Formats: sequence, structure tokens, C-alpha cells
Amino acid sequence: MIPLNLLNFFISDVRDGLGPFLAVFLQQNHWEVDQIGWVMTISGLTGMIITAPISTLADIIHTKRAIIIISALIIILACCLNYYYPFFYVTLSTQILTAIAGAAIPPAINAITLGLVGQKGFDHQLGRNESYNHGGNACSAMMTGIFSYYFGLKAVFALMVIWTILSIITIQFIRPEKIDYKAARGLNETQKDPRPISDLLKNTHLLVLAITVTLFHLANAAMLPLLSQAMVARGTAGNAGTYTALTIIIAQMTMIPMALLASQMAQTKGYKSIFIFALIALPIRGLLAGMIQHPFILIPVQMLDGIGAGLMGVAVPGLTAKILSGSGRINSGIGIIMTVQGIGASLSPSIAGIIAKHYHYNMAFLALSLIAVIGLCFWLVANNSNSPYKIS
Repeated sequence: MIPLNLLNFFISDVRDGLGPFLAVFLQQNHWEVDQIGWVMTISGLTGMIITAPISTLADIIHTKRAIIIISALIIILACCLNYYYPFFYVTLSTQILTAIAGAAIPPAINAITLGLVGQKGFDHQLGRNESYNHGGNACSAMMTGIFSYYFGLKAVFALMVIWTILSIITIQFIRPEKIDYKAARGLNETQKDPRPISDLLKNTHLLVLAITVTLFHLANAAMLPLLSQAMVARGTAGNAGTYTALTIIIAQMTMIPMALLASQMAQTKGYKSIFIFALIALPIRGLLAGMIQHPFILIPVQMLDGIGAGLMGVAVPGLTAKILSGSGRINSGIGIIMTVQGIGASLSPSIAGIIAKHYHYNMAFLALSLIAVIGLCFWLVANNSNSPYKIS
């Protein structure tokens, strides 16, 4: 599984695009905070619309590697255009392209993983996928922090292109004949046809998971870019690129052991306890970021981000695969979850940006924390012992 692990390492920084570095880059190009939020929201909504069809495509077609290669090439083009022409409509267009490409990569990787290891090996490999993913993000952020200190934020764009090229090279070592295309979509040997995709929309367990994930990302998505923007606005961040890189490094280094721990817990205790711990970490993170303004608050805040995201990254696809096992629609189901996740994540920057502009950054963090608490409460109520929606 070395090629798959390395693919997750290199593709990690690619599939998320420029992330919080874009917000700082645009801020330095004299963009208003609400303009940044709107660009992120519109591009996020575009990615949300395309996620479900692309995920279904990952179930249907055999050329799953091609999905990743084409997406990587799109991201290279978008990155170059965004750097040389940081104007509203150009940036909006490049972010829409990045969102489409980024939405295509995770279901393709999940399908390849299932095809290589099968359902029985999925829990273990899922944790390894996430740990290598976070390791790649941490390594990229370290390099970005160092090079942006000496060369400015243009280093972020250069490293993005390099990481994307390495992803394209690495995927060539995953041989297509090693992928079981029946297992890749969640069918076992005795099943011939997948269930109708309409069955996914009637699955109440999937619905409960989808609503909870939406609330989580509505609260979570804006916290990291908002933290960087808040410190830059207060003049306490020092070098903006280095500070933003540190926020990512701390989170990603925490996510690595969390993903491995989640993989072990999933094999012994199941995914539900992992999911609850992830939900609990988020409101605590928002409260700390909103109440303490010292720049070093990024350490506990981003460690909590690492705990929440590290556990969530394993729990969500794992729970989805468990709910839809045998349906032949696992990647389509993950696509539905990613779609509603995209709704929350794309709306989050706009909501936080509007609150930050009119009521200050602290109130934005507290509002996001409240949303996180609502998500936690919904999950606990839906999964209590008497609930008909409880996931077994």
C-alpha cells in the first residue's frame, strides 16, 4: 500500500486548494473580509453541487485514477491564474474550478482504497489514509511557512504546483489491475447489481449523519481562516504567511496520531464514540479562540482542530461505509455526505465574515461555537437508546 499512502501524502495539500492562505493573500491585496467570505461561499456551493454526481461517477467508472489526474491538472491551472490575476471574478472562477476538482478527489481515493483492500481492510487503511493525508498537510505547511518567511506568499502557490505534480507521478504506481472494481463500490462477490440510488435518500441513518456533519462543518470551516485574519487584523501575527502556516502545522501534527487512534478504536469500539469526541472538541475550540486574543492561543485552538478533524476524517467515511455496506453505493453515499458537508462549509465563511465585520471577530467565534453545540446535541438525541434513528 506504499503508493496509496504516498498518494494520500501528496494529494492532501492539493485537494483543499490554497485554503486559509488564500484568505491572507486576498487580504494583503486589499480585499474586504466579507468579499473573501463570499468567494469562499460561492465556490463552496459549486463544489457542493458537483460532489454527488462525481461521487456516483466514482462508483460507476473503472478509470478512477483518471479522476485524480484530471483534477490535479485543473488545480495547477487555477492556482497559476489566481496568483497572477487576484481580481474578484478571476479569483471566483479559479476557486470554482478548485472546488470542482477538490470534490472529485476524495470519492476517487475512497473507491481506490476499497478496491485495493476491500471492506474488511477498510477500517485499518482508512486510518492510514488520514494519517498520511495529515502528514502531507503538515509537511507542506512547514515548507510553506519557511519559504513564505523568505519569499512571501508567492511560495504557497509554487509549492502547490510542485505538490500537485508529485501527486500525478505517484498515482502512476497504483496499478489499475490491482483494483477490485466490485469491492470499490461496496458490492460483495454474491451481489450483481447495486441498489437504486433513491434508496440512499430514504435511509434515516444516513440522514442523521448528514445533518450532524452539516452542522459540524458550518461551525468548523471558518474557524481556521478567521483565526489567521483576526491575528493579522490585530497586528499580532508577525509574518502573516508564517503564522498561517503554524496554524496548519499544529493542527495537522495533531491529526496524525488522532487518525491512527481512530482507526484502532473503530476496530474495537466502533465509530460512534470517535464521532462524539470529534463533536465535543469543536465548541471548546471556538470558545478559546473567541475569548483569548493572545497569538499563542493558536496552539491549544489548533490542537483541538487536530483532534476534531482527525477523528472526524476517519469516523464519517467509516460510518457511511457501515451504513451502506452491501448497497453498491458507498461512494455515492459518501458523496451525499460531502455535499451536505459542503453546504455547511461554504456558508460558514460568509456567516462568520458578516458577524466579524459588524460585531467583531470574538462574536464570530462564539456564534460558531453555538452552532457546534447544536450539532452535538442533535447527534446525542438522535442516537439515544430510545431513538428509532439510532445507528447500531
